[in-house]
Amino acid sequence: MLRMTGARVSVRSRAIVIAMSLLLLTGCGAGPNAPTRLIGQVTDGVEKKVGDIKMLHMLLVKQGDGSAVLVGTVLNNGANPDLITNMTVNGIPAQVAPAALIVTPQTPLIFAGDSANALAVFPGIDVKPGRHVSMEITFRNAGVVKLQTLVRDRIGEFANVGPTFIAN
Repeated sequence: MLRMTGARVSVRSRAIVIAMSLLLLTGCGAGPNAPTRLIGQVTDGVEKKVGDIKMLHMLLVKQGDGSAVLVGTVLNNGANPDLITNMTVNGIPAQVAPAALIVTPQTPLIFAGDSANALAVFPGIDVKPGRHVSMEITFRNAGVVKLQTLVRDRIGEFANVGPTFIAN
C-alpha cells in the first residue's frame, strides 16, 4: 500500500512538472506585454504607434501605371501637432497632397476613401500585389517609423482607390 501511494505521488509530481513546463515553453505566462501579443499586423494593413502618433490600417494599392497609393489613417493623441516630413517606399519618395502633411490632435490624416484629406502616391514602385514593401515615414517630432506594408491590387473594396485628391 505504501508503494502505491508513492507511485501516485510520483505520477502527480510528474504531471505537475509537465504542466508547468508546457506553460513556460508556450509563453502563456509572459503576461500582457508578450511580444506575440503586441503584433500590429492586421488583415488589410499594418498598425504602429510611436510616441503620440498612431498609424492605422496602412497599406498600398497598386495602380495600373506601376505606382501605388497609400491607404490608412494617421492619428495624433498628443497635445501638439506633428508634421510628416518624408515618406518613402523602397527608397522612392511619395508625391503628397497637401504639400504639408500636418497631423493635428483634432484632425486625423486620412489617406484614400470618401473622407480622405491627404494623398500619397509612390511612383514606379511596381511591386506585385500580396507582397510587403519597406515604408518609412518621418515625423518632425515623433521621428522615423518603419513599416512592412502590404501591397493590394485595385480590386474589390480597393477598386476606387486611385491618385485623386479632393480637398475638404
